[in-house]
Amino acid sequence: MGLRINTNLASINAQRQLTTQQSRLEHSQAALASGSRIVRASDDAAGLAISENIRGQVMGIRMARNNAYNAQSLIQVSEGGLNEINNILIRLRELGVQAASDTVSDTERGFLNLEAQQLVEEANRIATSTRFGNQTLLDGANRQLEYHVGPFAGEENIIRYNITADATTRTLGIANVSVASRGNARQALEQVDGAIVKVGSLRADFGAVQSRLNTTVSNLDIQNENLTAARSRIIDADVAWETAEMTSAQILQQASVAVLANANQNGAAALRLIG
Repeated sequence: MGLRINTNLASINAQRQLTTQQSRLEHSQAALASGSRIVRASDDAAGLAISENIRGQVMGIRMARNNAYNAQSLIQVSEGGLNEINNILIRLRELGVQAASDTVSDTERGFLNLEAQQLVEEANRIATSTRFGNQTLLDGANRQLEYHVGPFAGEENIIRYNITADATTRTLGIANVSVASRGNARQALEQVDGAIVKVGSLRADFGAVQSRLNTTVSNLDIQNENLTAARSRIIDADVAWETAEMTSAQILQQASVAVLANANQNGAAALRLIG
């Protein structure tokens, strides 16, 4: 092949190779810096679309899990209020047993009755004031609550619960409890025992819902883990692979630069023929 000055094919080839290696180097560096195998959509258009769809689903699952946790918190607040009312009922029962015996006088029964009346008022206050946000929970306000515990819009993503708990003293049958006399004290024991059964039923209802929400959270955690792993396999960079690519590209880039510098001297040989 003769010597040419206008067209340096060796230099053109070296420039093309240099551009290729420079692109490889930049891609591997971007992948290592971002942790993502797909730096541009052109790297894997289908993989990017799938991974973004999964990412949207994962973020929805995480928010749904928060919704389930908040629903659990509402139930726990309700159950906590019932627990305190139950403690009051136990104390009222103690007072009733004590007042039903002639080991105390009518005067002392009067003192016991003062405590009993205060406890009844406190039980009613707890029932009417127990809230989650602006929602009363134990006053018998019948309302249906909807908990969105899934990443999609379908009915299967919703848990509905009718909150009908009524722990007011009137409903429990202890609004008129008195231990001022032996007869009243014995009647109070029957009333309190009935109230304890009613409170136990309410707590069982809340406990059943909380158990369901525990299962819901567990299922969402499993979905979150598996979908995150699937997205990782699609989009996350393999650090070992990208490091090898970067090292290879750096070496070949340096070789291309050296060859280009040498190729650019090819035309100078033709000058020796002139003169």
